[in-house]
Amino acid sequence: MLDISFGEFVLIGVVALVVLGPERLPTVARTVGALVARAQRFVATVKADIHQQANLSGLDSLRQDLQDAAHTFRGQLEAEVNEVRQAVDGHAAEARALVDEAAGPLFEAERTIHQSLHPEEAAEAPAAAEAAAPRDENQLDLFDDLPPHHPPASQPSASQARE
Repeated sequence: MLDISFGEFVLIGVVALVVLGPERLPTVARTVGALVARAQRFVATVKADIHQQANLSGLDSLRQDLQDAAHTFRGQLEAEVNEVRQAVDGHAAEARALVDEAAGPLFEAERTIHQSLHPEEAAEAPAAAEAAAPRDENQLDLFDDLPPHHPPASQPSASQARE
């Protein structure tokens, strides 16, 4: 604390005893002790406040760093989400194009199956079927000249065939 030795304290005590006298010395000593204690508490409080402010400024900088990192991460995450959305939209468009491309042959196959199952309806609308599906004259169609398929009139059911 202060560079005062024990001998100097004794000298201060003797001078105080001579100046103040033995009756007032204990009261003055208690008052000086209380003032010194109050000064020590004040210094401790000031130190604690300074330390707290230093920690708060450190925490403020740490909080700012965390907020900057959070904003950066959010930006990166939003960019990644947008890239994924664009990729999904692209794949969805490709899938729609493939569905549209596959719908024509599927429609034609369905029409062919229905014509073979119901030959009387197929005979009524051959011109409508030709108009609905344009033909490529350069493509070889192996099934054009096949006669319509008529299932046998009496087919045994699966339970009758087992018996």
